[in-house]
Amino acid sequence: VGQYQHDVNQNNLDQTLTGVIESCVNYVGVDLNTASASLLQNVAGIGPSLARSIVTHRENNGPFKRREELLKVKRLGNHTYTQSAGFLRLPEGEYSLENTGIHPESYHIAEELLASLGYNSNDLKTPLQLEEIRKKLKTLNLEETALHLKTGLPTLKDIVEGLCRPGRDPREEMPGPVFRRDVKTMDDLKPDMILNGVVRNVVDFGAFIDIGVEQDGLVHISQLSEKFVRHPMEVVSVGQSVKVRVLSIEAERKRISLSMKDVD
Repeated sequence: VGQYQHDVNQNNLDQTLTGVIESCVNYVGVDLNTASASLLQNVAGIGPSLARSIVTHRENNGPFKRREELLKVKRLGNHTYTQSAGFLRLPEGEYSLENTGIHPESYHIAEELLASLGYNSNDLKTPLQLEEIRKKLKTLNLEETALHLKTGLPTLKDIVEGLCRPGRDPREEMPGPVFRRDVKTMDDLKPDMILNGVVRNVVDFGAFIDIGVEQDGLVHISQLSEKFVRHPMEVVSVGQSVKVRVLSIEAERKRISLSMKDVD
């Protein structure tokens, strides 16, 4: 939203933002033993009060070893556990399936599937065996396997995805910028340097770019492209990786001018 965040209905903006955060949290999953209360409250079925109770239980009793230990948290019942368990991860837990998106209700199906391939859940911790499991899962006839395991096809697909990528974080698949190791502060910048960066904000007059120093640089709209640009959003978007050239540095004013022209 950038500079327009105060021009829209604040309640609608807040609801939309909350919805996006909840969607991301539930898609990626959260580490039950490290997540803060503010993060946990966005997990399906868990609100602010239960999130605080989970953190308090963790502080008083030590890290969770199994998802089912959530049922020992005050005011957290079976319904909430059923809703939230599949979105909570235990990378250092006792049971390998607890670091996947596979719901506890489907553990027996996952184990039966692994057994049919000659493995068990402990093999997910071994890179070589995990790779063998992935290869075998890719050759499965999912329709026939679902019938054999007496489960639905959507459930089986979720299980297969969870087994193929335990601890999966979709963000790891996204290419990130590689900042220059010799550029850590504004003092390291020099005109005409070519740098990799990430778009942090887009406004009417240009885009602010993170180039790995303490201050974001500005690519003015006139420096976004060799072609005429009506609005920066035509060329860049928040989170996009870009290559930029340093035009000027004003250390006293904390200003860095960048260009996306002549960067190849």
